[in-house]
Amino acid sequence: MIYLVAGSVLLGTGCKKFLDINDDPNNPPSVQESMMLGPVEVTTSTWVVGGYCGIISSYWMQQLSLNQSTPSVESYNVTPPDVENTWSWALYPHVFNNLNTMIDVARSRHNNRYVAIGKVLIAYNLAITTDLWGNIPFSKGFKVTTVKQTPYDKQEEIYATIDQTLDSALYYIAQPAGPAVPGTEDYIYGGKMDQWKKLVYMLKARYAMRLSKAPGHTPGEQADKALAALANGFSDNKDNAAVAYTGGGQAESPWYVNTQDAAGGVVMAQSFIDSLVSRKDPRLSVIAAKSKDSVYAGRRVGDAPAPDLESFSHVNEFYAGAAASLYLATYSEALFIKAEATFIKQGAAAAAPIYRSAIAQHMTMLGISPEAQQTYIASRPALTTANALEQIITEKYIANFLSPEVYNDWRRTGFPVLKPYKDEVVNSIPRRWPYPASEPLTNPQPDQKVTLNDRVWWDAN
Repeated sequence: MIYLVAGSVLLGTGCKKFLDINDDPNNPPSVQESMMLGPVEVTTSTWVVGGYCGIISSYWMQQLSLNQSTPSVESYNVTPPDVENTWSWALYPHVFNNLNTMIDVARSRHNNRYVAIGKVLIAYNLAITTDLWGNIPFSKGFKVTTVKQTPYDKQEEIYATIDQTLDSALYYIAQPAGPAVPGTEDYIYGGKMDQWKKLVYMLKARYAMRLSKAPGHTPGEQADKALAALANGFSDNKDNAAVAYTGGGQAESPWYVNTQDAAGGVVMAQSFIDSLVSRKDPRLSVIAAKSKDSVYAGRRVGDAPAPDLESFSHVNEFYAGAAASLYLATYSEALFIKAEATFIKQGAAAAAPIYRSAIAQHMTMLGISPEAQQTYIASRPALTTANALEQIITEKYIANFLSPEVYNDWRRTGFPVLKPYKDEVVNSIPRRWPYPASEPLTNPQPDQKVTLNDRVWWDAN
């Protein structure tokens, strides 16, 4: 794992609106791939996964709570201007635009490892984008000279593109490296392509299960795809895809910034804390810090703001320290995917040992002792046909703390069971994000008429 050093968060390239580019692979701009890779990884980690995507997911999935009066983002008050920066600053210009440029440059110079990494990062961010908005511009989003108004690709087409892009990444990984190879500017794996290859297969498994209930797909078919991919994926916590932060100026972990006083009063959510307490989960002390009263206490969504934030638990150092790592994908997640897929294909008994291993690997990542792991795992209910999916996804929800993946799993499976905030206006957790405010003004499309309660294509649970 390569540490993010101070200054790397200054994103130097691709600041134009995403359509304002000349995408000509035959005449790529004169820029070094090494100068683009690090900033894109920082954008993905700090401004996407650890940015508004992760923040809203943690509120809506009731892992964190915002000590403010309603309406707030926690009570589903997310508007088009709120999501503008994620779309119009982070994803399209700083991720997709820069990655397209980097790939064009690298391909022209036969620097195949940069091409491969660029394609993995495009697939990763493309999934995040379509999972939040559904239909999105992509296939014609970078052809300003021929397309004046950018049509949206259907989500089903986007997922086909994601799979093809990951396959293309595998192709370029297998090619000769070329004259320039990534090194310390690759904050995720330091240029180690065997680990990037494992990440490709891990993502193929993640996205296969995402479509387990999508129209035209079956759980069994998607489980087969996931299991086949996982055979070549992560095999240890050393394979975890993460960006490490030094904690110095301009290199603080995003969740350290997200949970500071300036963030508006971010504390632990009551339902999440209570579930860990009731389970006697040994991860609780690593995930959360006790309140001033030396107890674990979370805030309930909809409550009046408390005068003292210290009456609640806060996110602990492992996840929210200045030098905490930000995880993009983990071995424990891979095992939970394998447990679910195995349950679909072979039943609860076959899934049980994989499920237990998934819990253990997350606890190992957090530094929980083997004895405490065994005690906790032994206390969990045995998997049955009736409870297996709920048990697997609920434990995955804990292991994926602060990850946008918990929102995707909840929409896909209905687990964990959450009690939504309700008032005279809202009565359910949103199923998607609104399109950003700039889109209807600059690129009007029929897709933009959706509401927060409209489901994306694969959300057929």
